[in-house]
Amino acid sequence: CRFSQMLHPIFEEASNVIKEEYPDKNQVVFARVDCDQHSDIAQRYRISKYPTLKLFRNGMMMKREYRGQRSVTAIADYIRQQKSNPIREVQDLEEISSLDRSRRNIIGYFEQKDSDNYRTFERVANILHDDCVFLSAFGAISKAERFSGDNVIYKPPGENAPDMVYLGSLTNFDLIYAWTQDKCVPLVREITFENGEELTEEGLPFLILFHMKDDLESLEKFQQEVARQLIGEKGTINFLHADCDKFRHPLLHIQKTPADCPVIAIDSFRHMYVFPDFNDLSVPGKLKQFVLDLHSGKLHREFHHGPDPTDVAPGQPIQDLASSPPESSFQKLAPSEHRYTLLREKDEL
Repeated sequence: CRFSQMLHPIFEEASNVIKEEYPDKNQVVFARVDCDQHSDIAQRYRISKYPTLKLFRNGMMMKREYRGQRSVTAIADYIRQQKSNPIREVQDLEEISSLDRSRRNIIGYFEQKDSDNYRTFERVANILHDDCVFLSAFGAISKAERFSGDNVIYKPPGENAPDMVYLGSLTNFDLIYAWTQDKCVPLVREITFENGEELTEEGLPFLILFHMKDDLESLEKFQQEVARQLIGEKGTINFLHADCDKFRHPLLHIQKTPADCPVIAIDSFRHMYVFPDFNDLSVPGKLKQFVLDLHSGKLHREFHHGPDPTDVAPGQPIQDLASSPPESSFQKLAPSEHRYTLLREKDEL
């Protein structure tokens, strides 16, 4: 790979620069993987383009890969930024009352910084600092909030939204990480031009609500039904919502326009499948069956061959499975434009 060969000396020089600043080899490690030789590693981390720069913390791969300039200075600056403290220390509890309540805030109240409780909190913050604002208070400043010992709370977006308290062990990393991730990473995320490629690289198909920006009612219904019907499918599909106006191009692939919104669709990265009727969203099990039909391959079969024979209503003729279905708008796209067309659409705008 010519581009990998071009990056090789830059990457190595950046590692030498950082090694001088952080001589302890446990602080920062630069590593190189030959994906021809180690295809199992490439597959495990869904590496499909080269060269790719991924960041790992405590053995966990971060969602956001490095997309900055491929220069020694830029890579070194990125590492310095990643080494900065992700937790802001509060000097007065009055600061808590003036937090930006449009953000998701996680606040830890600790008796002392040199403790196992805080070290676990710090590990979690290092991984999730892109998704939440992390703050901490210590000693006398935090005493009023430590009526039963060290304490971690979540302040969700919204001025009147009630706080949520973490009730598990503060030294159990897995427990506190799972709780914090659940609070910091919403079940239904917004897809934008900025995060579209990042979401695609997670390797999961998309269940997307296309809605007008000011149509919060449809978004709320979608969020409620995803939580009610599909919480068990988390980890097998990404739940997203998108602005109909901004994402007109993907809508065209399913013969829709912003005037048709709200619209629900699945993007499998091979085809897009439309949920028949948004008004059926609240029908028990309907949305879940739509997702299960994706996993079973039913949506793919029906995309190419029409309804399964068992799904044809009594009295209706079964479609000749040998006949060619109408060519979809997705099939007309060149393969290089097949993946959600986000970057191409951004360029057009």
